[in-house]
Amino acid sequence: MLKTIVVTLILFLLGSCSGTQKTRQQEIPPAAIRTAPAVIPEVGTENAPANPLAQQSGTFPRTPQLETQVAFWRNVYSRWNRGQVALHDNKFMGLVYEVIELPGTIKDSYTPEQELLVKDKRFQLQAQLDELDQKLRAGVPLSAHENALALKITQSAGSRNAIQGSSERVRAQRGLREKFKRGLEISGRYHRAISDIFRNAGLPEDLAYLPHVESSFQTNAKSSVGATGIWQFTGSAAKSFMTVDESIDERLDPVIATHGAARYLKHAYSRLGSWPLALTSYNHGIGGISKAKERYGHDFDRMVKEYDGPQFGFASRNFYAEYLAARDIALQPQLYFPEGVMYERPLEHNRITLDSSLFVSDIARKYQVDQTTLNVINPAWSDKTRAGRVALAAGTHIWLPARNNWQSSSN
Repeated sequence: MLKTIVVTLILFLLGSCSGTQKTRQQEIPPAAIRTAPAVIPEVGTENAPANPLAQQSGTFPRTPQLETQVAFWRNVYSRWNRGQVALHDNKFMGLVYEVIELPGTIKDSYTPEQELLVKDKRFQLQAQLDELDQKLRAGVPLSAHENALALKITQSAGSRNAIQGSSERVRAQRGLREKFKRGLEISGRYHRAISDIFRNAGLPEDLAYLPHVESSFQTNAKSSVGATGIWQFTGSAAKSFMTVDESIDERLDPVIATHGAARYLKHAYSRLGSWPLALTSYNHGIGGISKAKERYGHDFDRMVKEYDGPQFGFASRNFYAEYLAARDIALQPQLYFPEGVMYERPLEHNRITLDSSLFVSDIARKYQVDQTTLNVINPAWSDKTRAGRVALAAGTHIWLPARNNWQSSSN
């Protein structure tokens, strides 16, 4: 019976070569996109050619195995919009079964109809994969559709064994094209300042692209576990790298918080010895990655594929690949958003350090700036500070409107 199944798969392969099967469109390499139509063709990430940046093996190394993950996330960020949901394998990231088109009005969250559609599509796919697995185990002949599905999984995963348990690995990923593009626009306001901070800290300037993964540069972003700001520091972690108290939460100031992110990343790199590990620790923690390193050293591919440590799940396995994808797009936005990106103007405020404890009203009087303006350009200030109930401590960094030379008031 096993011979029958093998013969069937071979016949299917021969049929595919004859041209009767439609060929999945592939991701266009950035060099080709320069002369391509305005819309980048849909990607079959399991066969996607390498991005030219994948050839770089220096500061942020990437391998062919990793590039499959990177290609998937490039699709999420720049190809699939929020009206599309990809059903894919959560381990073999090149295996995308279907891209669902959501019906009705598209909003940030699913409508009941959309949620039901995604749930039903996922359930149907899981049922098909379960039946395929059972038939193969029992040696039962496969239908043409099942043969095609088996071949797709085998080619994408590199092994027929990947069919086992495939139904449990089905995951739905909504497109983020609009959100990522908006993040690019907002990043124009902060990118220069953030890059300067990393360069002055002796770190790679390209770390400035990490907030695209963490928050899409949404300054008031807040996760379900309380991680806040563009760098998504939790309250406990932030206290080790910046000021968080009743007067100020520096996580909410993109530039000031970057100093904290730089301190963390420099510490992580010194402990872990490579950027794939240091960046993954931003999601999984230095301690967790240190344990993984004890087992796999700097073999990041094996770590991602095999490590089964506590809480080293989908997010941790994909974090570095997501960063590389975001970096690819941010470095060459015209290739992924040919319609153009309207970047916000760079930040032009001046930052000063208070030499004594002051209330907002004192700062307004001293520097002759109205309180409303001060409140707007200092997003880290707490409500108590804005209301004048708490003073800002000496040594606090604050922003003032751009001016060549600040002179304090004599009053």
